[in-house]
Amino acid sequence: MLTQTTTRVLDPSDLGAALAILESEPVANAFITSRVQVAGLDPWRLGGEMWGWYADGRLRSLCYSGANLVPICATPEAVRAFADRARRAGRRCSSIVGPAEPTSQLWGLLEPSWGPARDVRANQPLMVTQQIPQGIEPDPYVRRIRKDEMDVIMPACVAMFTEEVGISPMAGDGGLLYQARVAELVGAGRSFARIDDGQVVFKAEIGAATNEACQIQGVWVAPEFRGRGLSETGMAAVLRYALADVAPVVSLYVNDYNTAARAAYRRVGFSEVGAFMSVLF
Repeated sequence: MLTQTTTRVLDPSDLGAALAILESEPVANAFITSRVQVAGLDPWRLGGEMWGWYADGRLRSLCYSGANLVPICATPEAVRAFADRARRAGRRCSSIVGPAEPTSQLWGLLEPSWGPARDVRANQPLMVTQQIPQGIEPDPYVRRIRKDEMDVIMPACVAMFTEEVGISPMAGDGGLLYQARVAELVGAGRSFARIDDGQVVFKAEIGAATNEACQIQGVWVAPEFRGRGLSETGMAAVLRYALADVAPVVSLYVNDYNTAARAAYRRVGFSEVGAFMSVLF
């Protein structure tokens, strides 16, 4: 018997079915789930389209198409359908990112028409923890950033992004979207830093948050302060906030070649449970 499949852009009436899929993998899907829970499926509010892949009339897989292209709980058949749709639409995203296996399949199908990529990070370990680390004292000077400190935190955010991604977030629109995102996290109380004499020496954000899981991003130590253990004590402090105020599971993903960061995260209690992949344009 042949399976009947179809792919279409979801609309607000599909919210319940989409959330059921997103919430089936709360850690891996935390970033997109958090956005959908706030914005719904209206493309204007969500900042992109949510594509749905149906088999025999039932929604089985998703793909977010916005600034990033993100396969979600995507089977190989769904990946092929999403790749066909993305190829027809043309590349509009700045990256493809998601769980390593479907993301690799998606890139393999899109690379002939979308390539070459600026960078492919094929193995980014996904790490999680559910407890405050033992034996590492949280840095007492790490705290939430206030709204009136945007001018203090912004240069550190730009430096982190440029170092991590390889391009400045201030390019293109002059940084308006990036500044808005930083302000959003500061306003939500999810931006943390240690500031000594007006200088950010450590920072991190809780970039996504649901009731089930949250995701830390943007971990950065000022270059002249590296090698002093500030990433570990700083992360311990952010974990204290995250587990107490946000969600029972905290996750992050990191480049596999960043052995120092992976070791630091393990020392504060994170363990590797899977892998993400990022394709940067």
